[in-house]
Amino acid sequence: MEKTWRWFGRKDRITLDMLRQIGVEGVVTALHDVPIGEVWTVDAIRDLQGYIESFGLRWSVVESLPVSEEIKFAGPDRDRLIANYCRSLAGLASCGIHTVCYNFMPVIDWIRTELEYPMPDGTTSLFFDHVKFAYFDLKILCREGASADYSPETLAKVEELDKVMTDEERRHLVDVIIVKTQGFVNANFHDDDDFPVRTFKSLLALYDGITKELLRENLVYFLDAVMPLCTEYGIDLCIHPDDPPMPVLGLPRIVTDEEDIAWILDAVDNPHNGLTFCAGSLSSGAHNDVVRMARRFAARTRFVHLRSCEVFEGGDFIEAPHTAGRADLVELVRIFEKQDPSLPFRVDHGKNMLGDSSVGYNPGYSFHGRMLALGQVEGMMAAVRNELKNNLI
Repeated sequence: MEKTWRWFGRKDRITLDMLRQIGVEGVVTALHDVPIGEVWTVDAIRDLQGYIESFGLRWSVVESLPVSEEIKFAGPDRDRLIANYCRSLAGLASCGIHTVCYNFMPVIDWIRTELEYPMPDGTTSLFFDHVKFAYFDLKILCREGASADYSPETLAKVEELDKVMTDEERRHLVDVIIVKTQGFVNANFHDDDDFPVRTFKSLLALYDGITKELLRENLVYFLDAVMPLCTEYGIDLCIHPDDPPMPVLGLPRIVTDEEDIAWILDAVDNPHNGLTFCAGSLSSGAHNDVVRMARRFAARTRFVHLRSCEVFEGGDFIEAPHTAGRADLVELVRIFEKQDPSLPFRVDHGKNMLGDSSVGYNPGYSFHGRMLALGQVEGMMAAVRNELKNNLI
């Protein structure tokens, strides 16, 4: 498979020269300076593409061309925004970029409660604490009806936590869940936002009355509108699973398990309606058999994210080392390398190690941690290719 790396543009503290030196072949990026919903011009695409190519790399995958919230909740401006999306897709295709990763998660992208959870070896990783997340929902957002979404045991633990939670710890939880994670993903939040909780609640309110069924309908409406262009220009649009793969904050989630993915691929049965197989997101749900899902959906997978989670009793999970966790990356490499050896993959997230924490990288996107992960996966690939060469699999 093609070794790619998510890079956040010229402002990224990780340079393309660094990526070239560690064996990266393709770059996964986006026009991060263009506001969501506006058209990506051909000139802007070519400018960034040329810069990437000047380092001997290629722009392999767009992650992401964001889908506007108004498309997701079917607001009055969605047709104009879909038309803009199509214009951006056409511009990418004209520059030879044909793989586009996107998600259809309302408001919030991936969720963690701790960005630097200490590991026994002195590194840190991303962590999700189910009780702390429930505390955020119940005691900070004060979301109406939230208590119905949690078990009596969780509610009791939240009340106990409330007795000892400090103001600083509450601010830290808001910073992690809203500002640090969502800010660099969708630009709705910034470090200098004085009222992030108020802003966040106003975004949640846009989805009042939007059920899973309605969100599915809105996704199909979007896909039906863009698939003719994708077919004409050979663009693979690949949806990313929800992270974590479960309903959160009263929001519907529609890419959480095997049934959801099958529904989406069947509802718009076009080879350009594809999947980003994110082993990390899927493995954070104890209900998902990640290897079985990879085998089932390999033919419709257009992009792969390789990482792995360990899930604990009560719903907590941690992003495990790439050689551990429940995703079985070795078997996933076997499946996807056999399916299509040109398929782009990237190591997704990584531990903070060897000074990563002090540099200011985007959460989850360390340099040394991901470099280690890339080396580990590269070793898996070499072993699998040897198996294939000798007809061992």
